[in-house]
Amino acid sequence: MSLNLEGTFTALVTPMRDDAQRSIDWAALENLVEQQIAGGVDGLVACGTTGETSTLTHEEYLEVVRSVVRLARGRVPVLAGSGSNDTHKTVETSKQAQGCGVDGLLVVAPYYNKPSQPGLIAHFSAVADAVSIPVVLYNIPGRCGVNILPATTAELAKHPNIIGIKEAAGSLEQVIEIIDLTGGQFAVLSGEDALCVPMYSIGGKGVISVVSGPAPTRTAALYRDYRAGRFEAAAQGQVALHGLIKALFSEPNPQPCKMAMHLLGVMAPATRLPLLTCSETVKVRLRGEMQRLGLLAE
Repeated sequence: MSLNLEGTFTALVTPMRDDAQRSIDWAALENLVEQQIAGGVDGLVACGTTGETSTLTHEEYLEVVRSVVRLARGRVPVLAGSGSNDTHKTVETSKQAQGCGVDGLLVVAPYYNKPSQPGLIAHFSAVADAVSIPVVLYNIPGRCGVNILPATTAELAKHPNIIGIKEAAGSLEQVIEIIDLTGGQFAVLSGEDALCVPMYSIGGKGVISVVSGPAPTRTAALYRDYRAGRFEAAAQGQVALHGLIKALFSEPNPQPCKMAMHLLGVMAPATRLPLLTCSETVKVRLRGEMQRLGLLAE
């Protein structure tokens, strides 16, 4: 499958059983993939931040990626998160994810070691040189401690194998600058659910979303409405989702998202330490927002 980096891609949680080991719930993963595709999303992202990848063993990581590819059955493209703060490890993981059959890679900026902008260019270029499937950059300064500056993104956009960026810096001005520097030819996806429609209005091509976990149909409708010229409907849809988005990020992601999926009957709310199971206070808040949106019965 060629990768069309446009529309709504869901950042999948990794379902876990509520046992001492927090073992992966493979049946729930199958249910999750089916729920997302039935909800109308345009793609899936396995083993990103929302997938708690940092607490998966390498064997678990590969099995989750393989399973999502198998379960998707070519109906939608699958990206795999393959980034780390070690370029050699990122290259090796990216090659292994490619071997699992994914359609593209989501590669986060190296975290903790805070590389320079030339260091970022060297890092991402090494990954893109090592694989034959498309690479999507992931900029999330709040987690990584480094911002991929627009000029750096524009330089990386010249690489034939780097096709887009998930922008989660929270700055529309930065997105405008990227689009300007790349002539609108480089796919910019929102990494902030609260900014989907504003980003679409300045040329964003889609979103890698957390809120599409519990609300795939509503989230996918934002982009489809906007692309169809139904601007008021898109704006109203963004506003309607705002309360749920706020609730989903009121505790560390994916604690609330897993609880929301639990309320939908898809999986247990279990996470691995150092993350905790979502609090009762946020659970009540999530239930209220989901009932308001018609996702749960009153």
